[in-house]
Amino acid sequence: MSTLELRSLEKSFDQTKVIHGVDLQVDHGEFVVFVGPSGCGKSTLLRMIAGLDQPTSGDLLIDGQRVNDTSAADRGCAMVFQSYALYPHMTVFSNMAFGLENARVPRAEIDRKVQEAASLLRLGELLKRKPTQLSGGQRQRVAIGRAIVRNPKIFLFDEPLSNLDAELRVSMRSELRELHQRLAATMIYVTHDQVEAMTMADKIVVLRAGRIEQVGTPQALYDKPDNVFVAGFIGSPRMNFIPAATASQDPALRAAMPVGAQQIGVRPEHWLPCTPGQGLAITVKGSEYLGAQRLVLGQLADGTRMELLMEGGTEPPSGGAIHMTPHPQRWHAFDAKERRIRKEGL
Repeated sequence: MSTLELRSLEKSFDQTKVIHGVDLQVDHGEFVVFVGPSGCGKSTLLRMIAGLDQPTSGDLLIDGQRVNDTSAADRGCAMVFQSYALYPHMTVFSNMAFGLENARVPRAEIDRKVQEAASLLRLGELLKRKPTQLSGGQRQRVAIGRAIVRNPKIFLFDEPLSNLDAELRVSMRSELRELHQRLAATMIYVTHDQVEAMTMADKIVVLRAGRIEQVGTPQALYDKPDNVFVAGFIGSPRMNFIPAATASQDPALRAAMPVGAQQIGVRPEHWLPCTPGQGLAITVKGSEYLGAQRLVLGQLADGTRMELLMEGGTEPPSGGAIHMTPHPQRWHAFDAKERRIRKEGL
């Protein structure tokens, strides 16, 4: 079993507190993604788990054992960095074997572990090359292989795909998910990219300003965000937010809007066409053809900017009005503190 628990974890740098009492449970074999905007504390949390930074207060437990005072080398974690951190003068084999050699693992066992990891990551033909002779994706796989040979309790990934081009990021996301399934290992992955979080995670931890905003599966966060921040951060294109006074111009919304609602949130794909007077009039400002769908950019009478995903390729006339109403079960209401108001079905 490889579990992780954070209890009231805090971190300050001088007088600045950057992590505020984080509590989290990671179960054995989970792929957990920390996601949030730059400066939210996700990398700081990862470094504390790895043992590279010391918590100011709180407890950090791996497999039920408190490891606050355990060195990074003895925690059983292996970290894959954004920059790969490969030794340029060493071959792929030597990069992967280096940590084992320092630990004085027998040569036969080193050879076996490196060969096994190389086979798993399709690096067998590259073992004699040096990092400068590899592509970005190959270098990333070498960094992952270096972690695998250590047989860690927990894998830690710090934005490992951010240096890759868009196409390679997509393929590497798939490879990492397949690797997780093969190894059945506990993995914690840090990213600012919510698409990576949605496509890879078993469980997402959404962070803002050193606090956890919500923890849940990708679908739970998408369908039932706890607040405006999570609703706006998770999902691309982002959710539309409409003042309650404006939303009440739609008779269906007005009848169903819960008491205390200050704004309504509707995702771009959750709109239905309707007749004038039965929904909201949206002035078309432009559109983007996406193949099966078209992203329509619009504006409400109060100036609220709107994005709608519509089926088909017909381009609505710019400057004209379209009349739309939210799907009756797919809109959200938020109160004055930006918390989602629970209602039946949501």
